[in-house]
Amino acid sequence: MIYTVTVNPSIDYIVQLPQLTLGAVNRMSYDTKLPGGKGINVSRILNQLAVKNAAWGFLGGFTGDFIQQQLAAEQMTADFTKITADTRINVKIKAGEETEINSQGPAISATALAAFKAKFEQLQAGDIVVMSGSLPPTLPESFYRDLIPLIKAHGADFVIDTTGQALLDTLSAQPLVIKPNHHELAALFNVKLTDDVDIVKYGRKLLDRGAKHVLVSMAGAGAFLITPGQVYKSTAPKGTVINSVGAGDSMIAGFVGTFSQTHDPLQSFATGLACGSATAFSEDLANQAKINEVRQNIQIETYNN
Repeated sequence: MIYTVTVNPSIDYIVQLPQLTLGAVNRMSYDTKLPGGKGINVSRILNQLAVKNAAWGFLGGFTGDFIQQQLAAEQMTADFTKITADTRINVKIKAGEETEINSQGPAISATALAAFKAKFEQLQAGDIVVMSGSLPPTLPESFYRDLIPLIKAHGADFVIDTTGQALLDTLSAQPLVIKPNHHELAALFNVKLTDDVDIVKYGRKLLDRGAKHVLVSMAGAGAFLITPGQVYKSTAPKGTVINSVGAGDSMIAGFVGTFSQTHDPLQSFATGLACGSATAFSEDLANQAKINEVRQNIQIETYNN
């Protein structure tokens, strides 16, 4: 079983207009509301892949009810902890350039926090917990790291999608996979990456620190999968990029969902690439048909240096 953790979900209110003029009345040409949050994105893609999963986190108020209804409409398994405050709304303005206005998120009470942590007692060996996304202001920066002992105590694996020192602090606990992009990888070691040799060199340092698999995404330049035994590289499949939101979450979902079933890192890499690119080529997160279409164009080669 895969469990995704989204402690600060949102309604993503997406609006489009020809241009945005500050200080004036602007009229939208299009708007939509979507359930948002990196862990929720992972669960939505896992559902498209028909991989059993459950979404955890906190939901509250009328906004939380909307998200719950939307996930139910997609036949997702959601077991969120109820809170009294409203789940946040994030505004995504598409007017030529894309502008985001993100809320900080609601307060999480000690009672709600205890109820959420109690869910980890049901974990079993072979389960995977995916933790990703921002934290509401009342939770400490160490929140994800503090959950790892609850996961490891039951023999389950974890995936954490974060950056910087928060990522480095989790490596000794051996995350199943981590996914820095090449800019984030450079920042982790305060270096400039000039070529593929550098990317692989510093990706391997993350393996040395404890990560089981390292995915390094390079946007239009493709991606690397670095494992203890082998390094693989893929070019990005051709397509028109429509939406960058959720592409990284989709890549994580594809890798983790496939790995949970096959334990084959190469096959998992291919599915992850297909899911990430399919979302980039879609208005919303990718559907199964788009993932299957892109999967046919994924090309991976063994990298030797």
